[in-house]
Amino acid sequence: MTRIVLASGSPRRHEMLERLGIDFEVIVPEIDERAIRGEDPSAYVERLARQKALAVADDDDTLIIAADTTVDLDGEILGKPTDPDDARRMLKRLSGRAHYVHTGVAVLRAGRLESGVDETRVQMTPLTDHALDWYLGTGEPFDKAGAYALQGAGAVFVARVSGSVSNVIGLPLTLLVDLARRLDVDLVA
Repeated sequence: MTRIVLASGSPRRHEMLERLGIDFEVIVPEIDERAIRGEDPSAYVERLARQKALAVADDDDTLIIAADTTVDLDGEILGKPTDPDDARRMLKRLSGRAHYVHTGVAVLRAGRLESGVDETRVQMTPLTDHALDWYLGTGEPFDKAGAYALQGAGAVFVARVSGSVSNVIGLPLTLLVDLARRLDVDLVA
């Protein structure tokens, strides 16, 4: 049986792997997550996922899974908000508009690194100041890219999702399974 390590402190990614019945351990990587000036959102998340996987690499047959997610509004990367005012600004910018969620996934095993990016289009409803006050009061937006959670109370603001829902939550499962198979590990067998 291949040892599996999730290179992420994300509770959502942890929960998604648990739901698949995967036995894994968590090692949280320490990397610089700042974007490079002019970096494309897809390239950004794939670069970070690869860096996270390499940061926890070991020499054995361990399968390391790493991911990074960002919200892309007109080519601009919207990461996690720094404070409530930043969260409010992000949500106001997303209000009534479509944006993209990109998640880079990297898997590493025995020195072989595979990676890819999934992209999902999300259409938000128009947000009133009252709705924003309520949502900020839940505390949910503060550790989420784009300041909302599709899997939580933020779902009330999502009118439509075109693409992978698991991608918006933070781990595109179809992409993950495909990448792991490239390294001869079947996560769903």
